[in-house]
Amino acid sequence: MAEKEVTVKEMAERFREIPTATIYDTLDSMGHGNQCLSLEIKPLCYEMRTAGRAFTVRGSREPRTETINPKFHDFGMFKAMSPYSVVVVNAEKESCCGHWGEMMSYTSKQYGAVGIVIDGGIRDGRGLLKIPDWPVFVRYTSPVESAQRWRPEDFQIPIYMSGTLTTQVRVNPGDWVVGDMDGVIVIHQEIAQTVLLKAEEIERYEEKTRQALASGTPIDEVYRKYKRL
Repeated sequence: MAEKEVTVKEMAERFREIPTATIYDTLDSMGHGNQCLSLEIKPLCYEMRTAGRAFTVRGSREPRTETINPKFHDFGMFKAMSPYSVVVVNAEKESCCGHWGEMMSYTSKQYGAVGIVIDGGIRDGRGLLKIPDWPVFVRYTSPVESAQRWRPEDFQIPIYMSGTLTTQVRVNPGDWVVGDMDGVIVIHQEIAQTVLLKAEEIERYEEKTRQALASGTPIDEVYRKYKRL
């Protein structure tokens, strides 16, 4: 029987409830074990979680000029965002400036984004923490302005982010991105629904295992029943 199509909203909400460890195990069992971004990309606060479709941004280590990609005219990047987008920025591990900040985050959220993941830095940390339900995953924070040091040059194109088990992880527009305190996982959109269903099944067993162990059930009995620790 064919899988029932799940809406973007429902997928985002359901993925957000699943730990990235469970999602990783699911992907690994399907032969996609290299989808974890660099562990140096961390949430500003450990309780932050995000799940949505990748809105990709590629940048360049060049100062901003009057000559820019026409796609950016009239705030075109923000207007191209859609509900349940996670902004994913390839800043090439730049270790100086903040590539995104408070005002860009407020604007992204206005156009439907539900979080941001940056292979680089962010600034306005205190302000970002005051934005309701705005998860931020980033290498570092910095007070340094990016205008004379870095600029976004294109968006909604394939990009590459630093990986954990591989040097780079490709992120296509529309791929699914899930992040929590353990890390950030990228799920190719072609397999996202299958991954969701399998991960939810694994998580149901995980929860039963937790409850059994918490209640004092001996470990050998738990393992015989659930086959998962």
